[in-house]
Amino acid sequence: MRPKHHNIVHLFLSAANQYPNNIAIIDGRVSISYVDLKKEVKQTAAYFRGQGIEPGDRVLVFIPMGIDLYRIVLALFYIGAVAVFLDEWVSKDRLLLCCRIADCKGFIGTIKARVLGYFAKEIRNIPIKLSLRKRGIAKVGVQEVALEASALITFTTGSTGLPKAADRSHDFLAAQFSILKDKINPHPQDVDMPVLPIVLFLNLGIGCTSVIAKFNSKKPSSLSPGKIINQIKCHQINRITASPFFVKTIAKYLCNRKLVLNNLKQIFTGGAPVFPNEADLYNTAFPDTDIQIVYGSTESEPISTISSKEIVLDPYLKSNGLPVGQVHPKTSLKVIKITTENIHMCNNMADLEVGTEKIGEIIVAGDHVLKKYFNNPSAFETNKIISDKVIWHRTGDSGFIKDDQLFLTGRCKQLIDHKGKVFSPFIIENKLQLIDGVSMGTIIRQNEEVVLVVETNLSVKDIESQVVNIFYDRLEVVKKIPRDPRHFSKIDYAELSKILS
Repeated sequence: MRPKHHNIVHLFLSAANQYPNNIAIIDGRVSISYVDLKKEVKQTAAYFRGQGIEPGDRVLVFIPMGIDLYRIVLALFYIGAVAVFLDEWVSKDRLLLCCRIADCKGFIGTIKARVLGYFAKEIRNIPIKLSLRKRGIAKVGVQEVALEASALITFTTGSTGLPKAADRSHDFLAAQFSILKDKINPHPQDVDMPVLPIVLFLNLGIGCTSVIAKFNSKKPSSLSPGKIINQIKCHQINRITASPFFVKTIAKYLCNRKLVLNNLKQIFTGGAPVFPNEADLYNTAFPDTDIQIVYGSTESEPISTISSKEIVLDPYLKSNGLPVGQVHPKTSLKVIKITTENIHMCNNMADLEVGTEKIGEIIVAGDHVLKKYFNNPSAFETNKIISDKVIWHRTGDSGFIKDDQLFLTGRCKQLIDHKGKVFSPFIIENKLQLIDGVSMGTIIRQNEEVVLVVETNLSVKDIESQVVNIFYDRLEVVKKIPRDPRHFSKIDYAELSKILS
């Protein structure tokens, strides 16, 4: 019989008991073993309880990725409290908006964040301010919690509108751990460089070593591939889990210098599309590495995976969709008619579905698919469909199924319906990347015109001669197309629209 109570922290405690002397995290010149991290987690948990943090209380955590972050979050799990996590690249205004939504009892952050707290009432009004360094001496046992109890709240990417607070329960995190473990197949002897914070939690439940990349996520363009490669060699890293931007930057560096990383056995990347030409770069840079591109979202990770070697088989995307592989067996997936309307309740899902190879919106369900948002009923109404007690998540991505493979055609809201024809900027973006001298490009609708925007140093005349097969009303050549702040890989269409205006 399935237990009604559990705590996700048991995965870490079990790994620490099995592999006490394994190094858990390496952060620069500092490292910590599993046995020492377990000790510090318990001491931090005792300190939090002594300061009045109770099970179910929300604590805002504003700390960069490192040993302190995971010690603190694990300690919050340990006592049954809820960690409210904000990416360090988030703006001040966004931080304060998230504070109002999360309504936290406690706050813990860096010196810079605490200084900000003196001037911002949203942080000043949080009752309990916690020290980053203090430890407790009392013995505190693990707080067992209901499976559906919140463990971790994270805010989704975005710079406008009300942020969606993804409310991850202990049960959800356990299901996500299980499916990622199945896909990545990690071993306690592995040394991983997880640039995506959530993946490091997986490693802590396995007993393997995680190396924090020398990389400021607030300034992605400042990434120094030489420093990363030195880390990979120094620590004999055999796996990387990172955004496509990170992998692409390292791959270019290796190719330009004709270097090979022999110890690197696996790369998992996701969070932004990887087109065939980029996958080809990966294959050239990492010839003996198993490279898997993961398709998923904040609410459902992973949905499907595909190897970099499979993607390059169709460089021109003649299928008119980007292949993202077979859907994971534990993920239920349907393709439904595209609509901007809320659906929320549906008695018969077949009424919504489109036919085979027809483009529609991708929706998913499963134990590892997010069931709730915190303090945002409108986000639930917009993004969820309930049918026969199953909660389906609307990804907002368009695509189709062909020969048991999933293909993407871009965000539903980015599809352009113009004069009776539907254009996918997503597919055109790939075709533009195949042009020498073009680093990025897309089409966007602006004032009833289809505008072709190209990031390049080439002249307008040079570009015009190479885009004769792409429909557009107007061409704009720019030095830089704005990217999303999180992965620095996807186009920020809202910002691009502002620039064109």
